[in-house]
This record gives sequence, structure tokens and C-alpha cells, in this order.
Amino acid sequence: MHTGFDYDVAVVGGGPAGLTSALYTTRLGLDTVVIDRGGGRAAMMQETHNVIGITEETSGNELLQTAREQVQGYGADVERGFVESVTPLGEGADDGFRVETDAESYRVSRVVLATGFADKRPDPPLPPTGRGLHYCLLCDAFMFVDEPVYVMGAGEAGAHVAMILLNFTDDVDLLTRGEDPSWSDETATMLEYHPVDVVTAEITGMNKSDDGWLESFEFEDGQVRAYSGGFPMYGSDYHDEVVEGLDIERTEDGSVAVDDHGQTSVDGVYAVGDLTPGYSQIPVAMGEGAIAGITIHKELRAFPRSLEEFETEGSVTDADVPALSAELATTAVEHDGHAHSPDDPDTK
Repeated sequence: MHTGFDYDVAVVGGGPAGLTSALYTTRLGLDTVVIDRGGGRAAMMQETHNVIGITEETSGNELLQTAREQVQGYGADVERGFVESVTPLGEGADDGFRVETDAESYRVSRVVLATGFADKRPDPPLPPTGRGLHYCLLCDAFMFVDEPVYVMGAGEAGAHVAMILLNFTDDVDLLTRGEDPSWSDETATMLEYHPVDVVTAEITGMNKSDDGWLESFEFEDGQVRAYSGGFPMYGSDYHDEVVEGLDIERTEDGSVAVDDHGQTSVDGVYAVGDLTPGYSQIPVAMGEGAIAGITIHKELRAFPRSLEEFETEGSVTDADVPALSAELATTAVEHDGHAHSPDDPDTK
């Protein structure tokens, strides 16, 4: 561990992106704490889609629980808490940061923000999430091939998603729920040339099957229209309290601006996952988390020492290596994945 810090790395957020960052920083020898307030988009998933090697019957909570156990097994600490602020301790990244939670305070060398966002939910009546109410077109469109589907929304996003769904089914309704459409004239013309029914009446009721899946919506004009599922398109709210406090640069849509390694405009603070621009997908989030973790390792690893460092610190001695804390070293040696772990047949 770097002198003067409680941890080398604090990861704020315990979703797939944050846990992957922690996996890499911990396995690469950096003392890491994950601070997770719980919940999140991944935790809401009834099933896991588009994650290679993970079967669909795996729920989001099961995926996250396994990931937490993996990260802890390598020596990271996973704490439940709400991070209230992150404050630089000096002018540069090497001075570190103070991370304040609702119960603890940590001095850390680097920070990874993985707080994500929450999808804006339309007003009820609504089916259960994952049983007719879905927020990820890229994840769930496959489920509705050749099925009747809806899109809720009166803006550009809703109109375009409705037309995109025609790639999967010929039965698509765009439900404005009594709102005046705000899409452009060009989009209005596009809708006219696509077989999408625009339903303007508000929803007054919902019917579900015995297994809890959506069967149909009832509308104020007396219509009853059958649907297997659909997608609300009302935008998202970023969990950005810490971002606001650090005055980090944002993009036009409100996401956190980062470089190719996840570095934000505040040196030493990284952002990964749904908080950043791009596709909100678990594999993408994991990739971003891995890249940030590797980048932080390269920044903080002790060796090789530069020629300039030799002038102040001298040659590397036997006492200097290996360059990881005693706790992480012990955990690594005792872990099943170690070269000479108890499960290694050559050691039995």
C-alpha cells in the first residue's frame, strides 16, 4: 500500500463496471475498497442477457453476488455505504483524495466512479420490470421477435426505437400516453413511412398473465391492445452527486467525459460504466472497468523505477520486493488460483 493512504484505490459503485475495476486493481497488487450503496440497474435484471459464459437464468443479483465474492476472495474490501463526497487532498493526483461516506472516511490514492444512472420510469399502470417492462433494447429485443411490442414516449428517442424494433417484429406501437409529440418534422415523416402505429390515448389499465407477464394495456378511448412487452423511453438520471462535487467535465447529454482509459478531467479520478458515454451494456462496462484498473496499476506500480527515482530512492533491494501489502501477498499465496495453491495436484 502506498504510504499515507488507507487504500490505493476506492471504487465508488458496485455494479459490473466498478467490480471489474476492483478485480483488476486487486489482482494487480493494489489495496482496494469498493463502496456500494446497493441497488442499481444490474440488480434489477430478472435474467442476464448478452454476457458470454453467463446463462440467461442468472439474475442480476446472482451475477453481482458472485462478482463481489470473487473480488473479496482476491483481497479487496467491499463495504456497504453511500459516498457523500470525494475531495482532493492537494493539487495533483499523487496527493490523493478523501472519500467520505455516511459512516466512514478514507484516504486513497486513486478513485474510480462507477455510480451509473437510473432509468426514468413512466407513470403506472406498468408491468413488472423484466416481465413486459424493459429498458435495454440491445439486451432484450431478441425476446420479442415476431411478438407485439410497445414503445412509450413522445420524443425523438421513443420514435426512433419504435422504428428500430421493426428489425425484430412487424407489430410495433408507439404510445405517447396523451403527451404532445416533441419529435422533429423529419422524424414525423419517417414514422409515416414505417408501419408503426402511434397510439395517443392514455393507458388506464393493464392485464397480466398467470405468470406475471404483461398481456395487454387498456386505454382511455376504450381500446385494449395486446403486447408481450416493450420499452419506455424517458431518459435517465445520473447518480452524479460526487461528480458535481468534483466539478468534473460532462458531455452534452450529462454523462462524464473520459479519455480512452477512463480518466476524467480531474487527474486521478476515473469513471466507468453507465456514468460514461457509449453503450449501456454489461460487457462494455466490464471492459471499461478492466481498462481503468490496468491504467491505475501502471500509474501506481512501484517497479520498474525510473533513472530519476534511483537518484532519490537508490537501487531496489530484497526488502523492497514484492511491492504489495502483506495482506494482499498472504491472500494471493493462499488463493486457489495461486501457482502452488492447496488445490494444485503437484503440491499434494
